[in-house]
Amino acid sequence: MVKKKQNSGRSSRSSTCKTKRADSQIASSKDPAPLDAPAHCDLPAVPPELQTPGQGQLGFSDRVYLLASAIFQNHHLEKSAAQRLVSYGKERGIPLPEVKDGEIQHSAYELAFNTLKYQELLEDIMIDSCFHLTQLIPDDQMGLVAVMLYDFQDRKFLPRERQREEVIQEVRVVENYLLRLKTKLAASLARCRIKHNLLSIECFLPESVKMKQQRSSSLPLYTWVNTLKSSLDEVQTELESLGLSQVKSIRQLEGQTFCRDPHCADGLVFPAQLKPQLYSTELRRDHKLVIQDKSCCLGPNAACSVLPEEGDVLMAGCFSGLTVSHTASLVAEKHKANNSNNQPTVYVCVSDCTDAQREDLQQIVSAMGCKNVKLIPVVFQSVDRANKLLQKVRIILLTPRCSVSAVNNPIEIILQENRDTDLLQDLSHGSIAPSKLKALVAKQREDIGHALKFPKVLAVVYSTCSSYPAENEEVVSGALEEAKAHSEQAGKPKQVNFRLSPTPFSSPDNPDSPEKKDPFFTLEVSDQSNGCFLALLTREPEPVVKEAPQEVLARAKAKGILDRIGSNQPTSKEHRRNTGRTTKAVQAPTCQPRPLSVSVPSKNQETKGINRTVLSGPREFTNRRQTSQVKPKALRLQTLKNTVSGPFSSSKQDGSSSSSCKPEDRKPTKITNSAFNTTTTTLHPAPPPSTPVVRPRRAHQEVLKPVVFVLPPVHFPNFDPHQNSRTGLSPSFSYNRWRTPAPILPLSRSNGGFSKDTMAKSRPLF
Repeated sequence: MVKKKQNSGRSSRSSTCKTKRADSQIASSKDPAPLDAPAHCDLPAVPPELQTPGQGQLGFSDRVYLLASAIFQNHHLEKSAAQRLVSYGKERGIPLPEVKDGEIQHSAYELAFNTLKYQELLEDIMIDSCFHLTQLIPDDQMGLVAVMLYDFQDRKFLPRERQREEVIQEVRVVENYLLRLKTKLAASLARCRIKHNLLSIECFLPESVKMKQQRSSSLPLYTWVNTLKSSLDEVQTELESLGLSQVKSIRQLEGQTFCRDPHCADGLVFPAQLKPQLYSTELRRDHKLVIQDKSCCLGPNAACSVLPEEGDVLMAGCFSGLTVSHTASLVAEKHKANNSNNQPTVYVCVSDCTDAQREDLQQIVSAMGCKNVKLIPVVFQSVDRANKLLQKVRIILLTPRCSVSAVNNPIEIILQENRDTDLLQDLSHGSIAPSKLKALVAKQREDIGHALKFPKVLAVVYSTCSSYPAENEEVVSGALEEAKAHSEQAGKPKQVNFRLSPTPFSSPDNPDSPEKKDPFFTLEVSDQSNGCFLALLTREPEPVVKEAPQEVLARAKAKGILDRIGSNQPTSKEHRRNTGRTTKAVQAPTCQPRPLSVSVPSKNQETKGINRTVLSGPREFTNRRQTSQVKPKALRLQTLKNTVSGPFSSSKQDGSSSSSCKPEDRKPTKITNSAFNTTTTTLHPAPPPSTPVVRPRRAHQEVLKPVVFVLPPVHFPNFDPHQNSRTGLSPSFSYNRWRTPAPILPLSRSNGGFSKDTMAKSRPLF
């Protein structure tokens, strides 16, 4: 008996010491004055996420107890009938009253969550003290008894301070029962601690839950700078003017210090004891410095890092107005840095949010100064990929519902980021039920698969606050494989060509570490931050096929392209051109063909010109030919005009006026000019043939492959270079006469006359 009293006394002393330490921490958090307020002024109300049960006053308001009892009633652990001694009634899924006060809502959820943690211990206290048998309380109000009993023992069974507030009768009735039996309840608690060998009631919790509860009170305060209102340099300067000094790392945070976030370029980190003071600064009131958990800031930074200059962002999942505003500010800042003309838009799917949540989100976005945010009241799964509104979307940020198992303070994340409250009972015991985890994974895989189907999306950022591989690496890899398998079955293997890419975040301690190349980024839960998982899926570029020359030739040979090389068969381009000319010739009216006079050099001049051409060599021949090809059109026509004799160029045959003349009726007329020793032949062209004549390919006329004729020199005694041109050839010399006689087409006709190419061939070459 003495031993039990000693153990009880030791437990009481330990609990008392712990209470004193907690009270001293609370008192120390109240001591410092606000950073930008006089020392004598009163501090504003501490925000609900910074309060602990019993802080500021002993107990809560009646509305907090009533709301917490409804939350506990919906999420408490249901035992079997054989093991159930305390019944909470059969009614579950009670609709919660709408609460607009964030402080009341946060306090109620925190109280209900703590009650869920100690549900078994509280039931042992009620059974040991016979409270559930002696007091006439309906079963549906036993949830209210549980939450008030937890707060009662946390206050060391002291009565709460009454304030002017709304009185709820059922709350006051349960409170009176507890006050009358406080001695029995305290004794039962002591016996339960001895029974379970508990130094404090925290030892009753699972190790993982206890560790997270201890870390949550000392987590650093993470913030980000709203670049729509201010800049990082301005905020740092103002903090330094308030007496804060900047340090290099998070481990050096203590007292009045702050540091840069190692992962987020716009993030600042503060020690935990500066939470009340930082909430009272003008930086936070003016929305220049926003307080938000780091696990919610990594996703927007990753999405903005891969956003192109011209592209929008689509957000889907669970998030708050702070996360949307953070994404919009980062996108606007990048747009400003790139000097783009069109500011990108952030589209947000808000179909999963309630009306109150949508209104709150819109108010936060407007207060932050975001003008590039548009809310879409549709489910992400039903978003049409062909929607004209989303044709410029290049990045999709997915923050789906997850288990929140990597968070030290789940209530704060659940309420702030609109997460799933159905996981409270599982989180209170440190593990997620397999059925719930399976449902979460299935929904996450559907979201990733739908995101990968957008044809113009370049990257998908997937972010969770879970520590389960099934929600992280496994679901991402499985969704990629499933999407590729579906695309191959549909005959569109290139439709889903995404791959895992390294995130832009490197290791805080060593930026050059191999962790930088890991396709997945995992921030482990610790005493410095909550946990987070991040995956970046980027679209692969179209593969560039490099073919060897042999493969190109083989493919060309298979298509028959090589068969036309070296032959007179026209190419497709020339065939279309000839066809067009034939069509024009058919459509044009029939006109009288004009005779053409061609000067034919005499035998002596012709032989001397040939000899001069052979002696000049192939290089001179090629140069002269190139020079003749670049002559202007007017000069070529003038040369042709000078070549043809003036008095004889207008001579006509009487029979040439008839369009029905036959080819055998054409007779050339030869006229000899003694002054120039030339003979002029006048030809009367025949009417255009019914079938168009196809010109031969001119590939063999290329300068790169000239045909050189080497003939023996021939000398004539009457050769006079002064009677000839500067080149030594007759002005009427034509290179076409020395070509092979097969293609006799210098006088080809089009539309009843000579074509432009024929006239160019008939002119002197040199």
